[in-house]
Amino acid sequence: MIDKTRQPIVSSSHLISEQSSELSELEYGLIIANHAFQRWTVRCTIASGMSDLSPLDILILHNVNHRDREKKVATICFNLNIEDTYTASYSLRKLSKLKLVSSRKQGKETLFNTTKKGIELCKAYREVREECLIELLGTLGTDNEKIGEIARVLRSLSGLYDEAARAAASL
Repeated sequence: MIDKTRQPIVSSSHLISEQSSELSELEYGLIIANHAFQRWTVRCTIASGMSDLSPLDILILHNVNHRDREKKVATICFNLNIEDTYTASYSLRKLSKLKLVSSRKQGKETLFNTTKKGIELCKAYREVREECLIELLGTLGTDNEKIGEIARVLRSLSGLYDEAARAAASL
């Protein structure tokens, strides 16, 4: 049974919909989870031996390293749902200057791959992640199957938000 007297935990009460106050609660959860995740990625990277990387730099490094395949900027943007390719290109230039990724031209395209130094940083990040984050997972009182379900719902919601963004852009 739903408790109608419970006040939703939200960031902006004026946005609560009578049709779904839960969506406002979810959005607040996304806001605080996003900031916590960004803080985590930066501090995990620092603990792994590299400072001065932004959350986006870190996500792009790991995506370039993913499956040990060269990637185009467009592929990276698609994988990470980045709309502005300029921000991804800026991060890739920064990662290149730090010798974490390398690039090569193939026709008009530039392909990126992680360097040995980049691979080592990704491995160190994984070790810190295992030690500091994975061990905490049990404290949630949920299992990996439930976490997987939450991930699927979040990916589905990202599609809804993208569709709504396109609709809002046409107003």
